[in-house]
Amino acid sequence: MALYILLKKVKTITFLTLLLISLGTNAQNTFVTGKVINQENKPLEGATIIVSSQKKGTISNAEGNFKLNMPKGNFLFEVSFVGYKTIKQQINTNNFKKLVFKLITTDNVLEEVLVSAVRVKADAPVTHSNLSKKEIAKRNLGQDIPVLLNYLPSVTSSSDAGSGIGYTYIRVRGSDASRVNVTINGIPYNDAESQGTFWVNMGDFASSTENLQLQRGVGTSTNGSGAFGASLNILTDAISNEAGGEISNSFGSYGTRKHTIKFTTGKINENFELAGRLSNIYSDGYIDRAFTDLKSYFLQGSYKDKNTLIKALTFGGQEKTYQAWFGLTKEQLNEDRRQNPYTYDNETDNYWQDHYQLHWNEKISNRLTTNVGFNYTKGKGYFEQFKENSPVTKYNGLVDATGTSWDGTPATDLIVRRWLNNDFYVANANITYQKNNFEITSGASYSYYSGAHFGEVIWAKKITEGTSIRDRYYTSDAKKSDFSIFSKFTFNVSDNIKTFVDLQGRFIDYKTKGLTADRNPLEINTSFSFFNPKAGVTYTINDENSIYASYANANREPNRDDFQNGKNVKHETLHDFELGWRLKNTKIQLSSNIYYMKYKNQLIQTGGLNDVGEYLRKNVDDSYRLGLEIDANIKVNKKFNIQQNLTISRNKIKNFKLDRDGTKRNIGNTNIAFSPSIIAGNIFTYFPEKNIQVALLSKFVGEQYLSNTDTKASKLKSYYVSDLNISYELSLEKVIKTITFTGLINNILNKEYVDRGYTYLDYWTGPTSFEVQGYYPQATRNFLLGAILKF
Repeated sequence: MALYILLKKVKTITFLTLLLISLGTNAQNTFVTGKVINQENKPLEGATIIVSSQKKGTISNAEGNFKLNMPKGNFLFEVSFVGYKTIKQQINTNNFKKLVFKLITTDNVLEEVLVSAVRVKADAPVTHSNLSKKEIAKRNLGQDIPVLLNYLPSVTSSSDAGSGIGYTYIRVRGSDASRVNVTINGIPYNDAESQGTFWVNMGDFASSTENLQLQRGVGTSTNGSGAFGASLNILTDAISNEAGGEISNSFGSYGTRKHTIKFTTGKINENFELAGRLSNIYSDGYIDRAFTDLKSYFLQGSYKDKNTLIKALTFGGQEKTYQAWFGLTKEQLNEDRRQNPYTYDNETDNYWQDHYQLHWNEKISNRLTTNVGFNYTKGKGYFEQFKENSPVTKYNGLVDATGTSWDGTPATDLIVRRWLNNDFYVANANITYQKNNFEITSGASYSYYSGAHFGEVIWAKKITEGTSIRDRYYTSDAKKSDFSIFSKFTFNVSDNIKTFVDLQGRFIDYKTKGLTADRNPLEINTSFSFFNPKAGVTYTINDENSIYASYANANREPNRDDFQNGKNVKHETLHDFELGWRLKNTKIQLSSNIYYMKYKNQLIQTGGLNDVGEYLRKNVDDSYRLGLEIDANIKVNKKFNIQQNLTISRNKIKNFKLDRDGTKRNIGNTNIAFSPSIIAGNIFTYFPEKNIQVALLSKFVGEQYLSNTDTKASKLKSYYVSDLNISYELSLEKVIKTITFTGLINNILNKEYVDRGYTYLDYWTGPTSFEVQGYYPQATRNFLLGAILKF
């Protein structure tokens, strides 16, 4: 009993002591209140207020107000908001009235109008990631944009040549690049017919990128082909106030080199600027003779005053790459993973592409802004191939047989060029109105595509009498128009609840008539009308935490190959459900979400390739993707930062009906091809000094299947690779302002891995089916070293 009374007294004394300490501590603290406004004295919602020395921070509410529990004393407050200049102010919390921070817009506010119609803000109920120019520059040594995005959540990338230069590919949540909508300054970039993106036509475009946003899932309404896996919108270089120049050179493994020259006049007479870039990238490739030679340019003229921004841009270039489209068989991979089975010395792809854009942004009032954009793209090119014992029936009587093919039909050796010649026109118009807690953006986009497909015989053992070299053996013309109109509404129901509604109508007409490369008739005359509604809500729990939920509906038309390969191909429909939680303070930025993407008539990749190395697709009735994504950025201290992301998913076809070897059967629920269930990325960054950065980047991609049959023969092993990135900036403050040295060691663990392949197991299981199964080996340990001189 005595022991019980003693323990009770000890507890009472301890509680009173802690209470007194707490009261004493609170007596030393005070609540600092304030408001963040713009130069028109309008409140800014979502501005960030940070006191780094106390590891405290908060975000302003809809009225621009904020509150912080602070000790008494002198502290440095840092207030920032996107599109406004950050201000830092010393505040004495012992004696203050309500603080008022007035933020002034930066010169980039009107720049953001270029992409505001297709982008979302930080608190929108849309799952997304942003990447700034500074972040891109850390690894920009010649590799293409898909490779630079490799460490974002749910992203995987690959390349034909194995070194990340040339023909490169991106997947998001298992969806391939043809399902990732890409816009440049709001202008659609995806090819109108194939729906793919060909970064090889815009070498070193990362050097002219101001920032980009990757929205996963359906995202917000955008221009061009519908987003079925993600949308990527890119903003090109902003106007520079000061004149300057930049020379960058990098060299590395496999004969890789990149040379870039940039310049800007800065603002002339406070209103005009001229800027440009010239680049050349060359690489022999990891795969033997899979060389890439890219020449590109970017030129921009701008006019800007307080309320107007006019930009005229032209960019593009030409590419020449040696073919590595069809990978290696298993036997070839085991013999020599760097070999290239092609022997003809000009088995190359050659393409020229030029873009011309004009944008006019106008701030009519503090509440009303408009944007009008125009684009013309000219593309022309061919790939050249040597054909051994090719059936002469494919060439419209241009050549005579000198032998027989494998099936006994008359055949000959010859060389062909298969051409594309296309024109692409776009007009966009958007208007945004803001008032207090309400914002509406409405817009329309119209595009028209005209493309010619044709093939020429440029050499043969024997030419038919009366015909000539370069006579065309097939031709097909295509016309496609795409019109969309949308309205997006954002409004605050209360201080804590923000809602988002997005309504889009899209109308497509597509016509083509002629012959395929195999001289089969191809006639398409079809139209589609889609309604794509989206809605979401964000609930702000407190200054650090928020949750969101959204639903998005998307519809998408088949591409040219789908029509060519299937008589009864259908358009596909996607219902995308997202539920997420965001945490943001001075130490941690965390985004996590669950997604459920339910498809009707999804056009899945079968694993097989067509005759130009593109994956074949077919409709499946019912399929889904269900996943959890976690993306964290942790500031451990001033010298150490950790970025981690993880995706765990299930990607299933329900009751997959396999049509193989002439027999149809239901094989039940199977995994969707090219959809790993685990994708993880890590970036550990160390700052030993202010101007030195060392980063270790790692990527894990789990097992995936090359077909939709879940067969062991089509399973691709998981892989784990790590890169080491080091940069050092030397400030000179003379003619040369800075020199930045960058080093990148890719695959430092020297892993031999394959990240992509193909198979025809969805079609047949005969003895030849495994012989036509192919793989794309990626580079083992390799390096890139570069230096950037800024004037």
